[in-house]
Amino acid sequence: MATKKVIPKQTTITKKTPVKKAPVKRTVKKISPAPAPVINVDVSSATKSASSMLDKAIDLIKWVDTPFKLFEVILLASVFFFGYFAWDSRTVILNAITQSSKVTNLKEVNHLIPVAVSLQKDLEAVSVVVHKASLVVNTRTTMLAFGAKGRDNSLDGLISSLFNKDPGRNAAIIGMLNGEVICDKLDVTSKSSEWEAKQGATFICRGGVPPEIGDFDGYISVGFKTEPTDLPSVKTRINLASSEMSR
Repeated sequence: MATKKVIPKQTTITKKTPVKKAPVKRTVKKISPAPAPVINVDVSSATKSASSMLDKAIDLIKWVDTPFKLFEVILLASVFFFGYFAWDSRTVILNAITQSSKVTNLKEVNHLIPVAVSLQKDLEAVSVVVHKASLVVNTRTTMLAFGAKGRDNSLDGLISSLFNKDPGRNAAIIGMLNGEVICDKLDVTSKSSEWEAKQGATFICRGGVPPEIGDFDGYISVGFKTEPTDLPSVKTRINLASSEMSR
């Protein structure tokens, strides 16, 4: 009996194709920028303030209907300006008062005369006036004056206020307290400046006596027909005269 051969069955291995996964979409949250801060500017208040000041100015103009009221306004404005000026420069003024109350540095008149004569000749000035000052009582006393014709005694002993309503002179005094020689056009605001103008002065230079910062016992006022071309030399010569006039 013939034996049948058993042929084993071949196992077929089927490769599975990998399943492609759909890409996962990542959701990115968009961050919107923070809103800019809103700044509220109150324009109405500034407008109201300006309008209020304008209304007050108009009311003041309407109120001034007589020369006497106009004089009142000018007087009050001058007092207000001087008060503000004094407050703004209070440190300089107080230091000078402290120094000047200790000792008097200005020499006697007979010692001032030759210095003034020499100063007028060297600078070819039309006038030289020397004032003694007192910051404590805010006074200015004229010691001597030299004009085109020499010594003039008409101003000797003339007393006036040191600080007054003239902003130019007030600024010059503060400058002299700081050791500066102040030069500017001549403004006629007092009897002494009126006298200087009569001598032909249109430009003046003023220097404190003594010239050092903080020491102030008076000052020299030198008048010129026109502004000098070499102001630094003029200022130096005035400082030299100032040193000669002080003790």
